[in-house]
Amino acid sequence: MNAKEQLSELRTKIDAIDSNMIPLFKERMDISARIAVIKGEGNMAITDEMREQQVLERADAIVDDETLKGEVALLMRSVIAISKARQRKTLSSSSPPFLPPPRKPSRENAICAFQGVPGAWSEQALMELFPGAEKLRVDFFEDLFVAVKGKEADYGVVPIENSKTGAIGETYDLLRKYGCYIVARTWIDIRHCLLAPEDVKLSDIREVFSHSEGFRQCSRFLRGKPWSLNACRNTAVAAETAASSKDGKTAAIGSRRAGELNGLCVLEPDIMDSLENRTSFVVISPEPEYDEHDDLISFTFSTKHKSGALCEILLPLMAGGMNMMQLESRPAGSGKYRFFAEVQGNILDDRTVETLRHAASACEYFEVIGCYSMKD
Repeated sequence: MNAKEQLSELRTKIDAIDSNMIPLFKERMDISARIAVIKGEGNMAITDEMREQQVLERADAIVDDETLKGEVALLMRSVIAISKARQRKTLSSSSPPFLPPPRKPSRENAICAFQGVPGAWSEQALMELFPGAEKLRVDFFEDLFVAVKGKEADYGVVPIENSKTGAIGETYDLLRKYGCYIVARTWIDIRHCLLAPEDVKLSDIREVFSHSEGFRQCSRFLRGKPWSLNACRNTAVAAETAASSKDGKTAAIGSRRAGELNGLCVLEPDIMDSLENRTSFVVISPEPEYDEHDDLISFTFSTKHKSGALCEILLPLMAGGMNMMQLESRPAGSGKYRFFAEVQGNILDDRTVETLRHAASACEYFEVIGCYSMKD
């Protein structure tokens, strides 16, 4: 018997095993639904950790092959998670939607907020996303969220991720704090330059201003330089600071446009560690905006602080064929973490919603914070 014939024979055996497993799985789900009714009538919690531990220990005792114990534990955790999702579905006659109805986009005459001063990378992202929009400048990220939540601005443009340094945690924290929605996302090429007044030479520099992210993204260029590095709110403010200095020893790291707006010269162009340095910006809104053409969903969730809790949430996403684009964690106090995820999908698609509900059933907290598209 050749390899192809052997493979075919083994796959036939697997098909036979699956044919026996599926009816048993269906029977288990039917029993789970009956258990849900009893729990509902008795006002009992869906999750019973003591019972779950008993199920896991019983399965472990049945397995006599030590090399399979880990896989069996994973299988039973998955079955338990699916059973709890089934129970929640049984008890919920009409689940609320993940997102409120979308508002009509108002981008033509929009007021759009950005953090910093003219020349900031946030302003550049704003101009690409909302050409001709009225700009509202704020000093801090939190001011931007306050302006959007209070409807002083229709939208806000804020950085969320850099291709070199990763996630910008403050943005995630503020999204959760103010309950704003993501309605679009884009990437901007970041080309940092060393900027200085016209009469300042490279050998004259003693002090450099930039945003902390700017310093991190240019760490290779800065290594070994005898300069004092001072962090500012953003790179455009750093350019303003260098322009106002009269000591002839001050420079800034920022965009070429920030230099032009402040009368600075480019001493060194493209000083980033990577020429592929990019930052992703999200557009936030006080209300969601989405339609059937959007293909990204962001949500935030928290889990119980126990082994396998995160896996229990990710398994339904895998089973539903949902592609995860991003997963970030943020401290939530008392040793716990809050997670933020971005997946491919549309919140108007029934299968996508069903998959998310299975994942949400394993969470302590779950909230969708946007359905949107990546803008060019």
